[in-house]
Amino acid sequence: MAKDTRVDAYIAGAADFARPILEHLRDLAHRALPDADETIKWSRPHFTVKGKNIAGMAEFKAHCIFTIHGEGRQGEAMGQYGRITALADLPPDADLVTSLQAARARVLQQGSARKEPVVRAPKPEIPMPDDFAAALAAVPAAQAAYDGFPPSARREYLEWITEAKSEATRHKRVAQAIEWIAEGKKRHWKYQRG
Repeated sequence: MAKDTRVDAYIAGAADFARPILEHLRDLAHRALPDADETIKWSRPHFTVKGKNIAGMAEFKAHCIFTIHGEGRQGEAMGQYGRITALADLPPDADLVTSLQAARARVLQQGSARKEPVVRAPKPEIPMPDDFAAALAAVPAAQAAYDGFPPSARREYLEWITEAKSEATRHKRVAQAIEWIAEGKKRHWKYQRG
């Protein structure tokens, strides 16, 4: 496992009581997880395998914590090992190594279980209304812009126009659509970034 300089800096900036605890946990993680990576997540040192969290450690004012992801919370502190104020508060190294390797195995097993992709049926075509087609044809700039839109943008205009409840609303929407399309604007242009 390569060391991350950000983790070096985190440990160096820790309180005097915390430095030996964090160094010990880091060394232990290196021994137990030789293929893991060090990183900083949520502003705290973490150990990952294939980008998935295995364990993390943190220093607070008066204690440290060590979390092995997937093992659940125990006690009043965030990690499974309570408030760690000295090396003596940690369980035996062999127990921690076993827990880290079990977490690694869990993560790798979860990663190998492939989910079948969800195949969605394509949305049915919305037929082009005659009045909208005629309005587009009457304004060449609008027709050219509409033809250049991706299918999703064309569909948004078609849905908006065909879902009108009254003829008056439909005529207003066709007129507004032609104006916006001639300017190259998609249906929801007001909400687009940039």
